[in-house]
Amino acid sequence: MSSCSEPALHLAAIAFVLMNDFSSLFWNPPVLVRSQYSRFSVGFRGDARWCFRSACPTLESVVSGSVLEVEGLPTELPQLVCGIALKLSLDCEPPKHLEFESSRRSAVVQCGTASSTPAISGTGPSSSGSSGLVQDCTAPLVCALQLTARQDVSCFHFPGHNRGKAAPSSLSKLIGSGAFLHDLPELPELDDLFSPKGVILDAQRRAAQLFGSSKTWFLVNGTTCGIQASVMATCSPGDYLIVPRNCHLSVISALVLSGVVPKYIIPEYNSGWDIAGGITPLQLDEAVKELEEDGKRVGAVLVTSPTYHGVCSNVQGIVSVCHPRGIPVIVDEAHGAHFRFHDSLPSTAIEQGADLAVQSTHKVLCSLTQSSMLHMSGDLVDVDKVSQCLQLLQSSSPSYLLLSSLDAARDQLSQNTNIFDEPLAIASETKDLLARIPGISVLDLPCFASDFPAIDPLRITLSASDLQLSGYEADDILYEGHQIVSELVGTRAVTFAVNLGTRVQDAEKLVQSAKHLSEKHFFANSLKPVKENRVHGPLENISVHLSPREAFFTEKRRVKIEDSLGEICGELICPYPPGIPVLIPGEVVTHDSLSYLMSVRHQGITISGAADAELNSILVCDL
Repeated sequence: MSSCSEPALHLAAIAFVLMNDFSSLFWNPPVLVRSQYSRFSVGFRGDARWCFRSACPTLESVVSGSVLEVEGLPTELPQLVCGIALKLSLDCEPPKHLEFESSRRSAVVQCGTASSTPAISGTGPSSSGSSGLVQDCTAPLVCALQLTARQDVSCFHFPGHNRGKAAPSSLSKLIGSGAFLHDLPELPELDDLFSPKGVILDAQRRAAQLFGSSKTWFLVNGTTCGIQASVMATCSPGDYLIVPRNCHLSVISALVLSGVVPKYIIPEYNSGWDIAGGITPLQLDEAVKELEEDGKRVGAVLVTSPTYHGVCSNVQGIVSVCHPRGIPVIVDEAHGAHFRFHDSLPSTAIEQGADLAVQSTHKVLCSLTQSSMLHMSGDLVDVDKVSQCLQLLQSSSPSYLLLSSLDAARDQLSQNTNIFDEPLAIASETKDLLARIPGISVLDLPCFASDFPAIDPLRITLSASDLQLSGYEADDILYEGHQIVSELVGTRAVTFAVNLGTRVQDAEKLVQSAKHLSEKHFFANSLKPVKENRVHGPLENISVHLSPREAFFTEKRRVKIEDSLGEICGELICPYPPGIPVLIPGEVVTHDSLSYLMSVRHQGITISGAADAELNSILVCDL
């Protein structure tokens, strides 16, 4: 019998119990040596493998289990593995069925850290002499990226800047060399977004635990791809999706891609603010009954909560309407990723029973722009189908800078339990001070007749209509005269987003600037005749002639905007921000929608989706 220093190992022993009673478990024969000298695998119930790391064992030595492979691991098992031991025997001649695999391609997790989020152990050398273990790291994907970037290796892989060696100098000066060093492709030690078994799987599991979901996916194509995947995973072509008419344009793109037919609910609209609110459980119940009476199948319900302005719908009430009928609920929670992290914030969609919730982690939280998360709960939705849809829709070359930023943002929240105390205090005081300024109004729940449960306290929307200023005029004055940069501008309001980076002096500057706005325009405009600045609600009197998919693929012709009344719109026409379409492919151009578009065109608002950005003409369906 040889020592284990020779490159031949034969694992031919059985597992037995040292500390726990595992007599009820069935153990399969050992099947795989994960590395030549130190990692062994044993089958467990055919769907998971226990991996044990040790120094080179000698014949008949007993090795205590300390490392557990990620693949196929039920989340409740890491605490159990420490009670297992293996009896190993070695042979000079390896049997033919043994497969040697580089440890670089199999990230493993150390037990004894947390039952649901074990710490990751990676492999791979580094220039610092590290063993490659990412031990006791609270952000596993970030740590794995750091270790890989420190490797002293010759790179013959993408991207072409070769870890910054050939980075464009202008961009390197802008963002620094570190971004290029960590801009890496899907190397084995960095795991695979679409078949995660290592650090990405661990990072996503930690996110699921923190955000209260049963499963979480990281998204590098923004919340848009999460919305699209959610619709495609729950609905088949020809099914109906019940959705508020003030949904984001990503929902419309999902309808075009999937062939699903929309059933629109018109949300409450406040013309004085030119702002739409949420939808109610009663509206939803009526919509479901209408489709059921017509023999139509409802694939899913999609709710936007909160809206861009922070208005929340009663998701729990909506769920209570849908779930008894077996209808899954999708929530576009792009603006509510922070809700779980303070008692003063509204309840999250998952907490209220939603099946799928898509969040823009980059908005109020601190990941990089374009990175988002999709959270799942319950068993109404097929988890594998969601994964398949995401693989269809996401880039096959995901950015590890975006992925690691999601892991880092989650870790930041985990390490700072009171992180939103200061932003909430700043927002509350700022709203109170703004509301006292003559001519300035602040959006609040009493602005709506419906019983909406909450408005995001970190979203501040003000109006200077009493100063006879439109939202665009007020925003221009605040920016050009006071260097105040807002988040969202509308015809009658300006919205400011308070976040974790908002400083007290920033809020004080906003209040002082609003006071200056009032002092300059309140008395000056009080003697002028009141401007009629009312706008017709663009979402009223919707008439749908074709589904978005049918209209998208129909032949088009161009007509002058003034001559489009009564035509079937052939393109998505959407003032951006906020990204709420005024006209959707397949809808009839009505007087209200046309008047609204003429109004926003006159005010110089950016129009997204229209072939003619100046909106002198639009494309209509040539039927």
